[in-house]
Amino acid sequence: MSLARNALVQATLTLGSRILGFARDLFLSARFGQGPMMDAFTTALMLPNMFRRLFAEGAFAQAFVPIYGGVRAREGEEAAAVTASEALSFIFAVVAGFCIAAQVVMPWLMPFLLSAWKDDAGVMFAATTAAQLTMPYLACMTIASLLSGVLNTSGRFALSAGVPVFLNLCTLAPLVAPSLIEIDQATLLYAVSAAVTVSGVIQAGLLWWGVRRLGIRVNLHWPRMTAGVARTLKLAIPGVLAGGALQLNSVVSQLLTGSNEGARSVLYNADRLYQLPLGLVGVAIGLALVPRLTRAFVSGDHEGGRRTLDDGVTLSMAFTLPAAVALFVIPFFIIDATVTRGAFTSQDAARTADVLRQFAWGVPAFVLAKVLTPPFFAREDTRRPMIFSVSSVVVTVVLGSALFFGLQAAGMDGVLGLAIATSVSAWVNVGLLGGTLLREKAWSVSGRFASKFSRVLLASAVMAAVLVPASLYYRELSRLFLAKEIAVLVVCGLGALVYGVCLVLFRAVSVSELKATLRREPGASSPAGLD
Repeated sequence: MSLARNALVQATLTLGSRILGFARDLFLSARFGQGPMMDAFTTALMLPNMFRRLFAEGAFAQAFVPIYGGVRAREGEEAAAVTASEALSFIFAVVAGFCIAAQVVMPWLMPFLLSAWKDDAGVMFAATTAAQLTMPYLACMTIASLLSGVLNTSGRFALSAGVPVFLNLCTLAPLVAPSLIEIDQATLLYAVSAAVTVSGVIQAGLLWWGVRRLGIRVNLHWPRMTAGVARTLKLAIPGVLAGGALQLNSVVSQLLTGSNEGARSVLYNADRLYQLPLGLVGVAIGLALVPRLTRAFVSGDHEGGRRTLDDGVTLSMAFTLPAAVALFVIPFFIIDATVTRGAFTSQDAARTADVLRQFAWGVPAFVLAKVLTPPFFAREDTRRPMIFSVSSVVVTVVLGSALFFGLQAAGMDGVLGLAIATSVSAWVNVGLLGGTLLREKAWSVSGRFASKFSRVLLASAVMAAVLVPASLYYRELSRLFLAKEIAVLVVCGLGALVYGVCLVLFRAVSVSELKATLRREPGASSPAGLD
């Protein structure tokens, strides 16, 4: 498939998952508001997600893909399957042991993670139990992530992009089940937390089936330190250190917000919205880039690698900039119209919107980092991304802590400081990644790229001009369209229409180019039922 086609498969299926995830978050907010049970759930979900990014979807998985792809190209499918089995067995054993240890120490760990409620024994017990119920999800996602790498390397993106929908389906089920409507919040928290782990089992099982359907025999066996595992670890260790630094940043943010009632829920709701373009665009294009760049570098096609990266940056910004503009210009409109109901008030929406606006201007950098990192991993260079990540994390921790306490001392919301620091550090990371690639000529800013990017910026500016009046007359628009939910759909639809028209008018994109980028590459094939 072409890069755009692969990214479109990823983004389309991810969009379906995110829509269901958004529905889940609406029910969570309506049932829990920004109270102790919502803080408890976000903490329970934070732990497996944080370590999943480190162990499963982080450095180990990124280091595994180019190694697996190289073995597959040089030695064939059978040797690649052996490499995958060895890597899977080793990392699964490590992560499973870690999950068990985390469950054992959770009663002593939770008062530090959720210090705002440490004197409430009921909240502490509920939060601890919820975290213990969600931890096995990490082990399941370790299997799922590595199997997704096998599928993606084989050019199969649909199944790996589609299975995350089960996290949202499973967690949504207890929130809407009629039999659970009247139960107390703690019991509902346990049901939703258990559903997280159930979804992990389903995802891992479906991906296992997908790999077997391709005829690739990946198996779990007693872990051994083989040459393939050692090589993967050698590449992964710098990435693990970088990921550890990134997770340290997350831990610092969580500890700071854990001392402020409701702050963690604010951060969670803002995070879910600004992560939407990252998941739809950055991750989709990043996953599509790694196999293509690996093939280019293995075959010595450096010019092809540069063109692929050029296309990836252009494509990612064309989809990301309008989303960032909307999140910056009309954050309260979006949150109040969609989330405010039940226990979640307009005051909660206003606080979340202020934080979201500070994340919004960092969204392009979050996406660019996902696009600019694969060229390093494709060349088996994990050391420098580690250095860049650590540098950006230092910025986040130092600046975020200073702003958090400084703003609180000034009578303002300290969470704003964490959002500002996160966006600043993201741009620092992009500057380091992009500057290195440009300096080494792994990527060059061509005249064609500069022209198209400037036209995308102009189209985004026109869209922003259309959205500004909507942010000023939110109440009036809600009355005009009879409901705030209808109003936000109309405004967002109008913004998207204006942006799309401007792209064509300014000649940032043409119909023929869209057809060319979405065309299946010669020789691509796809077994029925997978793509």
